[in-house]
Amino acid sequence: MKYLYTILLCLILIVGSSYITPVTSGETLINTKITKAYPNPATSYIVFEFDKSVDRTYSLQIFAFYGKKMTELHINESKLNINLDDSYMRGLYIYQLVDLSGKIVESGKFQVNK
Repeated sequence: MKYLYTILLCLILIVGSSYITPVTSGETLINTKITKAYPNPATSYIVFEFDKSVDRTYSLQIFAFYGKKMTELHINESKLNINLDDSYMRGLYIYQLVDLSGKIVESGKFQVNK
């Protein structure tokens, strides 16, 4: 059953990512709210930097690849540093920038190597 959920999540991410990918113009990204997520792969922490125009009512959600919500933080600064405690095992994680209504503004992924 977990295998089926993993396959389903992979398909959703593959199909869904084509709808939320920022529009590109040459090398420049347009409408990007998260300007950097580093280091990637992460070991003990990850830093998210936001565009100065990002709405402070947004929240950043991090999910394990199999769908478990790991962290949810409200955006209160232009940079968030998230410590990856023991609950973050080696693997792929999905982050989503979400507005107050629950709409996904931006999404991406990062890897944890421990």
